[in-house]
Parts: sequence; structure tokens; C-alpha cells
Amino acid sequence: MKRCFITGVTGQDGSYLAELLLDRGDEVHGIIRRSSSFNTWRIHERFQNQDGQKKFYLHYGDLSDGMNLVRLLREIQPDYIFNLAAQSHVRISFDIPEYTGEVTGLSTLRLLEAIRQAGLADRVRFYQASSSEMFGSAPPPQSEETPFAPRSPYACAKAFSYYITKNYRESYGMFATNGVLFNHESPRRGENFVTRKITLNLARIKYGLSDTLALGNLDARRDWGFARDYMEAAVLMLEHDYPDDFVIATGESHSVRELAEQAARLLDMSIEWNGEGRNEVGRDAKTGKVLIVIDPKYFRPAEVDHLEGDATKAKATLGWSPKTSFQDLIRMMVEHDARECSREAYTKRLQ
Repeated sequence: MKRCFITGVTGQDGSYLAELLLDRGDEVHGIIRRSSSFNTWRIHERFQNQDGQKKFYLHYGDLSDGMNLVRLLREIQPDYIFNLAAQSHVRISFDIPEYTGEVTGLSTLRLLEAIRQAGLADRVRFYQASSSEMFGSAPPPQSEETPFAPRSPYACAKAFSYYITKNYRESYGMFATNGVLFNHESPRRGENFVTRKITLNLARIKYGLSDTLALGNLDARRDWGFARDYMEAAVLMLEHDYPDDFVIATGESHSVRELAEQAARLLDMSIEWNGEGRNEVGRDAKTGKVLIVIDPKYFRPAEVDHLEGDATKAKATLGWSPKTSFQDLIRMMVEHDARECSREAYTKRLQ
């Protein structure tokens, strides 16, 4: 049994990772910020063994508070630390760049230093959630050998976290590894991320709860995988014989336009595109109703056109490969959101 400490445990990745670790019989500790509203819906009542023995613990704290991090690590004495916490919305990082740099960048340094101050540098294994956004404008496919070319405050902060993790590994002999994860999604994805925004809002249109869906760059291409598959890779990285850095990806990319078309088909809608540029619209081919419009506020000041990962190293070294196809991922998300919207529509009809 391993004792594991997760930052960002209430997020999409954190909830899947906690499930994986608990299923293995590990003890899981997560850090959450004190909030006046509940933000634990992804983990609420989810993590208890069938025999009722609790192995999941939440601790109040914040990655901006280094002294508290030292205290928590001394008390918990974790074997594995997974740093998943971040301000992770790329477009929003342009609006709050300083906060993004603090939370997504400097907090990694703060956590690594807390490991040293707690006297755990020679025994703990540390995983840093790095991002494909660090590659930015670098041409695909992107691998561990591809130079970074970040094009957002979020990507720059993640690049800092990547390099400071390597620096602590090389300077202090820490088992510190970077997982450079390409886009990974699920029904637990936040509703303001483009994949979930598409599957949820098309389902809302299907059930008469919304009229249109507003998007930005339809032709941006991403390598989309399933979040749970990628968290399996994170665990494998910490169980490897030595610390290293790995790209985790499916090896295929799709445009935002393709994603919208795939989700619409699963909802028995067919999208027909008319117009060009910011005047382009997506109509229901059967009814002519406008389903999708372009809103300039969703364009980034500096766009990333094409991310497509090469996970050859992870496959050869860790024995990892994605289990979930793009089509199955979108189906999973659409079916989840369709169920929720169907229930909401039914409740509204009863009122």
C-alpha cells in the first residue's frame, strides 16, 4: 500500500486518479481550498471501500501557503505526490496572467521546496502534471525531443513547472518526473472547456434547453484522449525504476469542427456549415436551424493551431497505451450530458 498526496484532487484528473489509487488499496490524501460553496461534486461520497473503511482524506490548504504544505507533508509522510493543481484554462490565462503564473508555475516550486523542507527529498516520488500547450507553435507530431514554444501565460507557467521539476531532480537527486499530457477529457470535464462545452450545449439544444452554441477557432486541432487512461500513465511514471519525462497522447488529432460534428451525429443531428471566418455558422441540415455561431471572445490572442503527440517513449518504456478512442470518448461524454439534459427537460415540463 502506498500513501499518496494529490493536489487538484477535486478536479477531473484528481478524481480519476484518486479512484485508481483507492482501487489498488492505496491510502489517498487530497488538499482542497476552503470555500463558501461546495466544490467537491466529483469526489462526494465516491471514495469509500465497500467494507466502509475510509482510506480517503481531505485536508484544507492552498499551494500559495508554503508553511502549511511543509506541515501537511510532515504529518502525512506520503510515498507518492501528484501535483495536478493549476489554473488550467488556457483562454482565461490571458485574462488573469499573474494569478496563472502564481498558481500554475510558482506553486510547483513551492511544493518541491516543501518536500525538501519536510525531509522527504530522498524517499518521496513526485509527479508534475505538465501540458502539451508548452509545445505551442512547434510543428506536430510533438515528442520529448520537441522544443517548447509556449503561446499563452498558462503554457509559460507550465514550462516553468516542467523545468523546475527537472532542476530539483538534477540538483537534489529527487524522484521527480514530468508527464507531458496532451488534451484529456471526460464527462467530469469542466463545462467551460471546449469539449464539454460542445457535448453539453448540443445536448441542451437537442432537448430544448438552449438555442445556440458559441465557439471560437473551429479549425484548431488537438490530440484528445480519456482522462482516466492518462492518470494510469501518471501512476506508471512513479512506479518506473527511475525518474524521467514522458509525453502521453493518442497520436491522432481532430479539429474542433470535427468534434462538434461527431457530437451532433450522436444526438441525431447533422451540421451543415455556411459562411466563412467569423461569420460562419453551423446549421441543422434537416431543419436549417442555426446550432453553432462564432464569437470572437473565444479566440486566443496567440493561437495554437495543431497539437498531436508522439507517445512512443511511454509505450516502449512504461508499457502504456490509450484504451479509449476519440469516437468512444465523445460518445461517453454525449451520453452523459444527454441523460442530464433529458432529466432537466422532463423536470421543466412537470413544473
